[in-house]
Amino acid sequence: MPMARSSISDPDTLKYLILTPTGFSHILRAFVNQLPMMLYIFRAFAILEGLSYLLLFTIGMPLKYWGNIPQPNIYIGYAHGFLFLAYLVLAIALTMKRSWGIKRFLWVFVASLLPFGTFYLDEHYLKKLAS
Repeated sequence: MPMARSSISDPDTLKYLILTPTGFSHILRAFVNQLPMMLYIFRAFAILEGLSYLLLFTIGMPLKYWGNIPQPNIYIGYAHGFLFLAYLVLAIALTMKRSWGIKRFLWVFVASLLPFGTFYLDEHYLKKLAS
């Protein structure tokens, strides 16, 4: 699917971008080449990563350890792992493209390790950069 003919708001394009490795490479290429789009995509992945982290702790872990139902934890864990790695790759690319220092990158990294950290980062820092 050529990216030039599709709109980012088209539902089929969004499914393609999110669910396929080729689509993710399009996101990464657009991310690195367009500075305004970089922050928008990074903010989206930050929120998704934070949501998957909370789902893992609030749904996956209780079902696994209290209900002896491990399957949801496996799938939520896979999703969280992918989103966490994508978040880090995008954070490194954003740090390099915007010439952030190591201190700022470490704040972004630590936010991904704390529950609600990415939400705090988005609300108090990334939103200000986007405007």
